[in-house]
Amino acid sequence: MTPPIVQRLRDAAAAIQDERVSMRAMTQAHGPEAHGTLLLLLAMPCLLPVPGVGTVLGLGMAALAVAMWRGDCAPCLPKRVAELELPRHWAQRVLVGLASAYALAGRHARARLSHLAMPSRRSATALTVGLMAAIVVMPIPFGNFLPAVALVFIGLGLVFRDGVAVILGLLMSGVALVAATGLLLMAWVWGSEWIRGWV
Repeated sequence: MTPPIVQRLRDAAAAIQDERVSMRAMTQAHGPEAHGTLLLLLAMPCLLPVPGVGTVLGLGMAALAVAMWRGDCAPCLPKRVAELELPRHWAQRVLVGLASAYALAGRHARARLSHLAMPSRRSATALTVGLMAAIVVMPIPFGNFLPAVALVFIGLGLVFRDGVAVILGLLMSGVALVAATGLLLMAWVWGSEWIRGWV
């Protein structure tokens, strides 16, 4: 599976002509929709410093988490997420980044602990995806990166049925949660001091 999708994503990135590219178009370039592939597609742009993207894609990941929690087998992008457009160079970076992730995972990932890599109903994985989506939506400076990395690991685990990758994603989610909590506490303390200084 890996070589065809890697080449398809690279070809799709090279073939982009429009100045702006919708998430719907990138989904079509990616191939068949599934929990893991959609999670990867939504998480990858959050690794890039594109203003406002995290808010919309975070809502898309939250919707995906709800679908996973309910056990829906046919996920799809919400309309608002599908219509989100990225500039051509960012869309190309997303597709090339996805190709690199698949190429790397293809060399190391394999079906193991597969029961952990199934988006089963009411699973800890679905809950974690929802929690990371909530962090991505929050306006935390540089707060998207760690949750996005965690979601990329989880997405690759779901695609390759690799429970080890899912476990890595869950561990990274814990790190992201601690970091986000720390940043929010720091913002609260600084904000309180600033307000007291003005009172």
